[in-house]
Amino acid sequence: QVQLDETGGGLVQTGASLRLSCAVSGRTSSTYAMGWFRQAPGKEREFVAAILWTGVTVYADSVKGRFTISRDNAKNAVYLQMNILKPEDTAVYYCAATRKTTFRLPYEYDYWGQGTQVTVSS
Repeated sequence: QVQLDETGGGLVQTGASLRLSCAVSGRTSSTYAMGWFRQAPGKEREFVAAILWTGVTVYADSVKGRFTISRDNAKNAVYLQMNILKPEDTAVYYCAATRKTTFRLPYEYDYWGQGTQVTVSS
């Protein structure tokens, strides 16, 4: 089992920055990739970014150049630095872990956190 706990969400204005944190505990050795997803009201959960166990990072086109995913193995944490936030970034953000080698779709993930709300006002 892997337990995930997201923090760092909040209400910010357009153009601001936020850093989301995901505390990871449990059997992390079985994890191949860590991902961030988001879900806005009335919309499907969508891929934001992932960091593979090799350190390779992958981003959705909508956040490329603005968001950065990283991890700190010593702290068992994964982060999502979000810059130049836009109102369309408003959503609940979820941290997820997968043991699979594919990682862009929600069903490919085995473990999920509870989510943290990010609201960007215009």
